[in-house]
Amino acid sequence: MTPGEEDAVREGDLLFKPDARRVERARITHFMEWLAIERGLSFASYPELWEWSVRDLGGFWSAFADWAEVPFGARAKVAFVPAGITDGRPSAEGARWFEGATLNYADAVSRHDPESLAVIALDERGNREALTYGELVSLAGQVATGLAGLGVGVGDRVAAVLPNGVAAVVAFLATASLGAIWSSCAPEFGAASMVDRFQQIRPKVLIAADSYSYGGREFELGAKLSSLAEALDGTTVTSFDQLTVVDETANASGGRLDLPAVAVPFSHPLWVLYSSGTTGLPKAIVQGHGGIVLEHLKALLLQSDVGPGERFFWFSTTGWMMWNLLVGGLLTGATIVLYDGSPVHPDPMALWRMAGSEQITYFGTSAPWIETCRKAGLRPRDELDLSCIRSIGSTGAPLSPEGFAWATRAIGDDVLVGSVSGGTDVCTAFLAACPLLGVYAGELQCAALGADVEAFTEDGAAVVGEVGELVVTTAMPSMPTGLWGDDDGSRLHAAYFDQYPGVWRHGDWVKRTERGTYVVYGRSDATLNRGGVRMGTAEFYRVVETIEEVADSLVIDTSELGREGELILFIVPQAGSSVSDVEPILRSRLREQVSPRHVPDRVIGVSALPRTLNGKKVEVPIRRILLGTPIERAVSHDALADPGALNEVLQALVEAGLLLA
Repeated sequence: MTPGEEDAVREGDLLFKPDARRVERARITHFMEWLAIERGLSFASYPELWEWSVRDLGGFWSAFADWAEVPFGARAKVAFVPAGITDGRPSAEGARWFEGATLNYADAVSRHDPESLAVIALDERGNREALTYGELVSLAGQVATGLAGLGVGVGDRVAAVLPNGVAAVVAFLATASLGAIWSSCAPEFGAASMVDRFQQIRPKVLIAADSYSYGGREFELGAKLSSLAEALDGTTVTSFDQLTVVDETANASGGRLDLPAVAVPFSHPLWVLYSSGTTGLPKAIVQGHGGIVLEHLKALLLQSDVGPGERFFWFSTTGWMMWNLLVGGLLTGATIVLYDGSPVHPDPMALWRMAGSEQITYFGTSAPWIETCRKAGLRPRDELDLSCIRSIGSTGAPLSPEGFAWATRAIGDDVLVGSVSGGTDVCTAFLAACPLLGVYAGELQCAALGADVEAFTEDGAAVVGEVGELVVTTAMPSMPTGLWGDDDGSRLHAAYFDQYPGVWRHGDWVKRTERGTYVVYGRSDATLNRGGVRMGTAEFYRVVETIEEVADSLVIDTSELGREGELILFIVPQAGSSVSDVEPILRSRLREQVSPRHVPDRVIGVSALPRTLNGKKVEVPIRRILLGTPIERAVSHDALADPGALNEVLQALVEAGLLLA
């Protein structure tokens, strides 16, 4: 395929088919061979294996745990107990997993060969750090000692504001080893966004850096951290360097610097992740040690074919769930590669040069960044030896057919493009890659093992070949053990299970094809995902609309739709003000209080913004219109307080080139 030829690719065109050698060597093939020998279960294809995995959840997950050699302390008698039966199938809500089992995430990392390479950390300034598994475990042991000295124990929260480097990984492992609960924000988050998250969980300790670099610039964190520390009164604020100072007296008397881990129940909280904050404060999502260990091992070993000998990279920040999944590479014995900084500094080839020099085998990134490379006319294979790369991972937004084709052809001759879709809510993918299957332009290869993914109509009917709500009808081990502070589970139920009883509704629009692939058409709620910093519109509006000169605002992130990648902000200026008056102020506020990546590309003034009769901003209908839904089906004018305002916004989108007239 020559440069530009990918523009002629259509959705559904076959781009890649694994050869016999790739299939034979795949870890999922080895798992299927093991099942035949050890369990007497024979499956001739991925669809057959998947069907068993969603019909016999206990059998699948217990077999997988044995094959992956999950280091349990106490073992469970039963792998899966559903909370009830809904419409003839086990409910996805309230399931109990591996009751009676104990383990610790840190044990699953420290079991690997101490001489093998665990972490390579690089940044845009050219710094490089590498640790073996032995060195990583020893350093985590030092930090665990430091945290314990600050009173951190089982169930305490440790929060972090750290760049994507060795310190963040080590501090997380140390926290997990103590049975404490980890939570992190990327340094570029605004102080208000950090407070919204950490104030909910009241951490005992906050580990923070004093600065970070991005795009060739250094940013000090002093003012942000002062605001955060004030809001978290009673929290001990420390640095990574302070935690690695070991008591030499204890050392001399036999103090241990390995990583002794506390055995905790399977569902014991491992970390708290956060939703985007679209409709208010971000949800504080709790996930357990056991569920994450199992799901990440499955997602990486089986779906992504990542394990010992591989170098696994995903461009992320410490504020996005993909960082947690990247760290999960340590569970498999792979080498994880971290990168801190801008993906386009000093130019868009920066990460590709890193991939070649570090011999990365699995290169993960976002769909918008792939689109950026494509539209820039880049052909990395023409300038670099990237034969090391076997797979390209893509997430964060739907990847266009053209993006699939570019990633397949512009990197190497045998590259599997694994576009995946899941979420912070489960910290894994519902729709995944598979080394046994072909890749079709614009389509995600398959539903992940153990995830029965359907497209539902509003009345709960499963449809094929039509767009519907993405739902998961099976329980998954990494589904939240709860939301922080939601003692009776009512908020958890309302967030995921209130529309379809016993079925997880995720909030994506999806189509399941006849061949079992999936096409994702974007979020059915409103989320901004800019360069690895995931943010909800509610947080965005809280900043914009505190500016006196702004009467109202509406933000649309076109990169969520796989289009131009622009962040468009509509504002209604206050009487006597204009866009030119307001724009410098709001750009400065968004940079400081949200993140530099959430500064809009365009600010457009309108006289009014569409709202429903009960006052809600009309975001989702506009997104549906951009995805091709006819206007009359996407929104009822009768439901709008001012129908003319919708017409004004749509005309502005036409003028911006984002919508056909």
